[in-house]
Amino acid sequence: MRAMTGVFKHDKGMFHVRKKVPKGLEEAVARVLGRGKPKQLFLQQSLGTKDLALANKLAKPILIKFDRIIADAQALVATRPLRTTLSSSEIRALADAHYFALLEQDEEERREGTGSEPVFQAVAKQLTAEGVEFRTPFKVGEMPLAGLSDREIYKRAEQLEDSMHLYSTALARGDYTAVAVEVADLLDVFGLAVDANVEDYRKLAMAVLSAHVRALQDIARRDKGEPIATPAAAPQLALRVNSGNTSGTLRDALDGWKRERARPAGTENEYARAVTLFEQLHGPLPVAAIRRSHAREFREALQLVPRKRAGRLSTATLPELVEFSRANPDAERISVGTVNKNLGAVQTIALWAYDKGVVPDDVQWSDPFAKMRLDEDDSARTSFGMSELNCLFNSAVFVDHDIPLGGRGMAAYWLPLLGLFTGARQGELAALQASNVQTASSGLSLIYIVADKMANKTVKTKASQRVVPVHAELVRLGFLRFVRDAAHKGGAGAWLFPAIAPSGGKQAAWSKWFGRYLRGQGINDPAKVFHSFRHNMKDALRRGGVDGELREALIGHANDATVSGGYGAKEMLDRFGPSALKKAITQLDYSGLSLARVKPYKDSSIS
Repeated sequence: MRAMTGVFKHDKGMFHVRKKVPKGLEEAVARVLGRGKPKQLFLQQSLGTKDLALANKLAKPILIKFDRIIADAQALVATRPLRTTLSSSEIRALADAHYFALLEQDEEERREGTGSEPVFQAVAKQLTAEGVEFRTPFKVGEMPLAGLSDREIYKRAEQLEDSMHLYSTALARGDYTAVAVEVADLLDVFGLAVDANVEDYRKLAMAVLSAHVRALQDIARRDKGEPIATPAAAPQLALRVNSGNTSGTLRDALDGWKRERARPAGTENEYARAVTLFEQLHGPLPVAAIRRSHAREFREALQLVPRKRAGRLSTATLPELVEFSRANPDAERISVGTVNKNLGAVQTIALWAYDKGVVPDDVQWSDPFAKMRLDEDDSARTSFGMSELNCLFNSAVFVDHDIPLGGRGMAAYWLPLLGLFTGARQGELAALQASNVQTASSGLSLIYIVADKMANKTVKTKASQRVVPVHAELVRLGFLRFVRDAAHKGGAGAWLFPAIAPSGGKQAAWSKWFGRYLRGQGINDPAKVFHSFRHNMKDALRRGGVDGELREALIGHANDATVSGGYGAKEMLDRFGPSALKKAITQLDYSGLSLARVKPYKDSSIS
């Protein structure tokens, strides 16, 4: 059997050196060589000698070169995993980019010329100077002031006619191999590697072939004097970003975002899942290539995701989930809040990429996810009715301190009360430490809701960092005593609710327990959840006549129309002052609510 690598003799006696391309790298090696071949099975080069000793000597540096080509191919595969599917958006973007590039090149030639006219004129001048006679139908000794010469127009028309015949015939036959080189170039530019044997590759090649013919037709119309505009440069944006080593995909940005600092594992998983869903729909687009159409299509796909995903749906891709929902229109879908959460996660990664320079400085870019979130109406969530609040706070957890195991100690008692009188999110309350409750010089006790990287505490937005006065009802029920007990036991950094603190990872389980507890009290509306306390607080502030800007600041909402949208906790306290904050909290209007039967916290014997 003949060896795969080494020096071999041609039939004509000349030696050549050959190396077998490792299995799985054939397409990558072909891309590295850039000769338009879909696969390269062997690397081979003639040694130009019939002398075996000399051939063996000459072969060594060539084999080293072959090894370098294979190493480049391995690196290419490592950064561009071979894909077997393409989304319709990716196929459209690639075809549009090819169409754009052809029209842009044509436009540049018409403006700057093809570059051949100066050569023609120089040769004509030289022949004339040497007395050589020649004939040409074109003007000699005169360059056009701008644009194309008559000769260039003639030559371009000849080439266009040949190209039109070649590509139109290929399109009529469905022969997509006519654009194999063009497709390979596009995939390289966009940082993609696609198996040429799959259906989606064939779809892509046909789309590129169609775009090629369409571009030639528009160029022909330009030749007749029709004003055919080059389209908007969205595909060009993607091309520029992907040239060289500036791919800057969402996945790249996600990896950088993770490395930047430690975040809760749940948050990282949530963001990674959102990026994966986006990539399942659109592929690994560079951040700078993401357009509003991509964000809109992602949102629309998310809206079709079924809520229950058991069996094969548990591992289905986003396009597969969409297909299932369209075939099963009665299937319950995920909530508006979940749709927005995924949109927000991808948006955060994209904005991080922009802020950190992943998007090149010369690329104009704006947030494609801006104003893309659905109106939740605060979504499927709504406030508790007063009868429901009275029912909840007259239950065993509050009147007897009879706390089930799933309630995680005093978290079951304090979190609902704090939610009602601070409007804070469940995660914000679970992350409270003793040091976050302080008394100002005015004597007003304040809860500081702030981020703390060292303690692994995060907040939803910058505006979420705020101070909220401790309501008199919380003081009456012993909340300040509870905080002092926690500090006495564990110091200022002690978690108030250690069983569900960020480091404990039990918040999701507690949330599920609270949902079950609500249903156990007869509160069965699925729109009534812990977040409903936040709505109650907003409604109560509004009924109490609290100023709108102060309302938004207390609740931790970003509001671009007001300066409160950019505040942190300290800035908020400086802006409004303790007196205004205290007055706002005392204006909370919970008419009809009775907490008379709620048993106050006494001491650390309750745990």
